[in-house]
Amino acid sequence: FWLRRARRLLPALFVMLIVVAVWVNTLDRSQLPGFRGDVIASALYVNNWWYIGQHASYYAQFAPPAPLDHLWSLAVEEQFYLLWPWLVLLGVWLFGPRLLGGRRGPAGDAGSPAAGGGPGSPVAGGGGPGGGGGYLSNGTRYRMAAVTVALAALSALEMALLYHPGTDPTRVYEGTDTRAFGLLLGAALAMVWPTRRARPHWAATALLDVGGVAGLAMIGILIWKTNEYSPFMFRGGLVLLSVGTLLVVAAVAAPGSVLGRVLGVGPLRWTGVRSYGIYLWHYPLIVLTTPALVAGGFSTPRAVAAAAASVVVAALSWKYVEEPVRRGFSRKSARGSARVFSRPKLPRVTSARSLVTPLAVGGLCVLALAGIAASVTAVTQHQARTTAATSLNSTATASPAGTVKSPTAAHSGQTSPAAHGTTGETGKTGSTKNGAGAGTRPSPHPATSASSSGTVPGLPTPTARTSCRSVVHMGDSTSEGLISPDYLPDPADRITARYADVGVTRTITEIYGGTSIVETIDGEQNEYQIAKQLVAGGYHGCWVLALGTNDTADVAVGSNVGRIQRIKEMMSVIGNMPVLWIEVKSLLSSGPYSEQNMMLWNEALQEELPHYPNMRIYDWPAVVQNSWFIDDGIHYTSYGYEQRARLIADALAAAFPAN
Repeated sequence: FWLRRARRLLPALFVMLIVVAVWVNTLDRSQLPGFRGDVIASALYVNNWWYIGQHASYYAQFAPPAPLDHLWSLAVEEQFYLLWPWLVLLGVWLFGPRLLGGRRGPAGDAGSPAAGGGPGSPVAGGGGPGGGGGYLSNGTRYRMAAVTVALAALSALEMALLYHPGTDPTRVYEGTDTRAFGLLLGAALAMVWPTRRARPHWAATALLDVGGVAGLAMIGILIWKTNEYSPFMFRGGLVLLSVGTLLVVAAVAAPGSVLGRVLGVGPLRWTGVRSYGIYLWHYPLIVLTTPALVAGGFSTPRAVAAAAASVVVAALSWKYVEEPVRRGFSRKSARGSARVFSRPKLPRVTSARSLVTPLAVGGLCVLALAGIAASVTAVTQHQARTTAATSLNSTATASPAGTVKSPTAAHSGQTSPAAHGTTGETGKTGSTKNGAGAGTRPSPHPATSASSSGTVPGLPTPTARTSCRSVVHMGDSTSEGLISPDYLPDPADRITARYADVGVTRTITEIYGGTSIVETIDGEQNEYQIAKQLVAGGYHGCWVLALGTNDTADVAVGSNVGRIQRIKEMMSVIGNMPVLWIEVKSLLSSGPYSEQNMMLWNEALQEELPHYPNMRIYDWPAVVQNSWFIDDGIHYTSYGYEQRARLIADALAAAFPAN
C-alpha cells in the first residue's frame, strides 16, 4: 500500500518542489523568507502543522501567499495514509480472524466454516452477489465501519468545539485531527460497499443513482450558499459535504450505474486522471505569475491563462513523470519490449517474523508524525503563554479605564485631563498619554500620579457620556465578537448597547472578518471603500476604527502599501469628523500577527496623531488582560469581548465627552 502511494504521489510532488524552488530563487526572491522551511515541510508531508506552528493564516493573508500553501491538504492525506493501515490491522485483530490464519469469533465470522472464510477465501467483497464470503465477513466489516464512523464523528465534533466565530480558523481548517472525518467516512464506505462485487439489482442501482444525484445537488448548494468564512461549514457543513461526496462515490462505484456512465465521459475521465497534477501546479502558477495586489482586482484573461497553464503542465507531468514511474519505464530491444525495471512485488506474509521490519519502520513513521504534530501544538501554546507571562505584571495593574491620546499631547509631550479643554465633537484636546510604542504603561493609580507620570485616566467618571450621537464602528475579526450572539448572548453586553449607554443614538457597524483598509476578499469592499460610500451617502458623525490587525500583518508579508499610507487614506475620507482609533494587541511572538508588528502599527498611529486635530487613539494594549485572549493570541473570549465593548464605549466618551 505504502509503495503504491509513494510511486503515485512522490515523483510529481518532488518535480514541482524543485521547479518552484528554482523559480523562487531566480525570479521571485521576495518569497525566500521562510521558503526553505516550506519546502522541507512539504516534502515531509507536515505542511499543515508547519503553517499552523508559524501562525500563518490561510484566511487573512491578502498579500501574495506562499506558493506551497495548498499542500496542507496533501499533508493531511499522507498523514492519514501512515496511520490508517495500523488502525485497520487493529480492527481486523479485534473483530476478524487472526492475522496468520487462526480462527476467531463465533460462527458466521470470517475464518469459520459458516462464513465461507478460511485461508483460501477471497478478499472481502470478492465473493458472491452479496459481497460476502471474503476474508472478512459482512458482520466484521460492518463492525469495523461502525467504529470508523464513530472516529469520524469525534473528528467532526472536535472541529465544531475548536471553532470560534470571528477568529482565524486556520488551525481548525488545516489540522489533521479536525479534518480526518472526511477520510474516515470514505474508509467506512469502502468497508460496507467494496467495489469488487457483483452487479446489484436494478432497483438498488436506481436508488444509488438517485442518492448520487442528491449528493451532487448537496455539493452544489454548499458551494453556492457558503464560503470559507461561514460558521456553518465548521459546525456540520463540511460533514454534509463529505456525506454528499459519499453518495456520489457509492453510486458511480456500482456496476451499471447511470450516474457512473455520465460522470465517466471522456473529457471528465481525462481531467480526473490528471487532477493530481492540476492540484499540485495550479497554486504555485497562480501565486508566482500574479502581481502583488493587482489594482484591477479579478482579471478574466489572467485567470483563463493560469487555468490553461495548470492543465497543460499537469498533462506533461502525467505523461513524462507520473505514468512512467507508476507503470515502470520501458525501452525496446532487438527482441521486443523489455522493462528497465518492473513493479516491485511485496513478499507473501508467511510468518509473524516477516512483519517485524515493516511494523517497526511504519511505527517509527507514525511516532515521528505524532511527535511533530504534538510539538507544533505545544510550541504554539507555549509562545502565547510565554508572552502572556512576560507582560502580565504590566497589564494586570493597568488602569481599567485606559487612556486616550490626543494631538496636543503628541506635539508637546504633556497631558491634560479629559475634563479640561475639550470642544465637543471636534474635540481639540483630550485625555492623553505617551505613546505605547515606547513601551510605557499607565501607573497602577494614574489619577493620583498624574503630576509625576504625565498620565491621567481616560475616564473622569464611570458615568461619562459622549457628544457623539452617531457612530460608525469599523472593525475586523477582533470586533466580530462585539456583535455576535455566540459570544455575547445578552444584547446589553454588545457594542451597540454599550454605545447607547454613553449617549450614542445611532450606531452603524461595518465589521467583517479578514477585512483591512486596502486589501479585499473575494471582490468585497475594503474598509476604505466602505467609508467612502458612507460619506458619499451623507453620513456625518463620529468614527471608531478598530482596524490594523490585518493591515500590519499584510505589510509584514510584503504589501506595497505601508502602514502610514493606510492611516492617511482612512483619514482623507473621514475629513474633520471625530475619529477614535483603537490600538492593536497580540500575544504572538512570531509571524505576521506578532506583537512586534502590532506595535509597529500603534507607532504609525502615534506618528500621524499630530497631523489630525480631530483624531484620538485609545491605548487598548494598556488595559487588555492576557486572560481575555483565546488560544490563538489574537481574538478574545466571551468575557474579553464583553470588556472590550464596555471599554471602547467608555473610551469614546473620554475622547469626545458631552459638554
